[in-house]
Amino acid sequence: MSNFNNDHSPRRAFLADLGMGFTGLAMGAMMHGETRGNEIGWAPPTGQPHMPPKAKNVIWLFMNGGVSQMESFDPKPMLTKFSGKTISETPFAETQDPKKLALARVSAPDGNGNQRNELYPLQIGFKKHGESGIEVSDWFPHVAKQVDKLAIVRSMYTTDSNHGAQAQFHCGRHLNDGAFPNLGAWVHYGLGSLNENLPQFISLGKREYWNKRDGHYLGPAHDAVPLRIDPKNPLDFSSPERPFAETSQGIGQNLIQQLNQRRELEYPNDPAMAARIASYELAFRMQTSIPNIVDFSQETEATQSLYGIDQPHSREFGMQLLAARRMVEQGVRFIQIQHGGGGAGAWDAHSGLKANHSKHALSVDQPIGGLLQDLDQRGLLDETLVVFATEFGRTPGSQKSDGRDHHIYGFTVWMAGGGLKRGVVHGATDDIGFHAVENRHYVTDIHATILKQLGLDSRKLEIPGRKRLEIDHGKAIDDIIA
Repeated sequence: MSNFNNDHSPRRAFLADLGMGFTGLAMGAMMHGETRGNEIGWAPPTGQPHMPPKAKNVIWLFMNGGVSQMESFDPKPMLTKFSGKTISETPFAETQDPKKLALARVSAPDGNGNQRNELYPLQIGFKKHGESGIEVSDWFPHVAKQVDKLAIVRSMYTTDSNHGAQAQFHCGRHLNDGAFPNLGAWVHYGLGSLNENLPQFISLGKREYWNKRDGHYLGPAHDAVPLRIDPKNPLDFSSPERPFAETSQGIGQNLIQQLNQRRELEYPNDPAMAARIASYELAFRMQTSIPNIVDFSQETEATQSLYGIDQPHSREFGMQLLAARRMVEQGVRFIQIQHGGGGAGAWDAHSGLKANHSKHALSVDQPIGGLLQDLDQRGLLDETLVVFATEFGRTPGSQKSDGRDHHIYGFTVWMAGGGLKRGVVHGATDDIGFHAVENRHYVTDIHATILKQLGLDSRKLEIPGRKRLEIDHGKAIDDIIA
């Protein structure tokens, strides 16, 4: 045994041949900090909530690029009424901060080549929906049918005016501050498993490099497991490198368990060894559980149609959201879904906003509406938080063309389920959608709200040597909690 103990490479090769090469995803740096707690007299969270939870799961929908608040969930008809005028030529001039106007870059050239801050008209109509009478853009008809389930926050702000704000929305810090764990990683760190056969934190969709990782100083063990909606190849290394009979795999697994048990007897108080054994066993179980969860053959045609899977424009996102519902049913704690990832993000409409937003709304609207309806009719929405977010909004003015620039001073996020009020609007921007003027919320207030509903106190999750700022914790938006 001495050579085996000192050289792990034969063991790793053996596991890889058995199709368990993706144990790194199940174990990664579970060894990060394994012994550190004992050395300093500190222990990580127990996996139990700090207070009675109202939600069990989170489905995090993130629209990369910056969705226009004015053309989605915060209508501003005054933009159309005063279209083509500078802000100084409107009744709103005195309410605008010149410094913020300069930073917002809401400019267009006049006939003499000079720059004018011109308002740009709404590119889509709005209607009131549901018993709540909340106005929703005509680009989101399916979400509009579910508006009485939503808690819409129209008064968000952030500080990164470029697309690093994607990472900022997830972790609460500007990229210039460094790399910090995101919300999903903190949830993964703080709470125990709901299903020992599945990872508790899963990521779907393309992610840009500044938003690629999750755990950071918590360690890669708290990164999301990236998944593809492909039953034959849902996860890297999830299939054997060469064919193995099921009996052979069973023999291999039993041998590994025996070897692990011998090591555990030698080092009964070694948390690193316990973590390794647990990760190997999870990796083996994931070989069957992961492909099953993305296999929709058991779903009815009606259900698949509800998510828009039968439509080419919404098929990909619809499959991701149907998979998310199946994951929630099976006990996956946090599902992070990115739409339009890559580069600046698909929703980044500096020009051609009408074509851009109508196209991408068509891709996500029916799947999101279907998800909300499906969760509710299955009794899952009460314990599942659905979040619709984007890194920032768009300017009320044009950007020298038929689009809008990045806007950090006021934008919209909505949430549904998980013990939140239904059919409510919280906060407000001014008449042209420039400033959040009522109940302003920094992005970590969304985090704090979600953590509260999951029964977590972020201050009890801090680790030694990593003191967090007050703004990192945020404040729960109690006005939208039932």
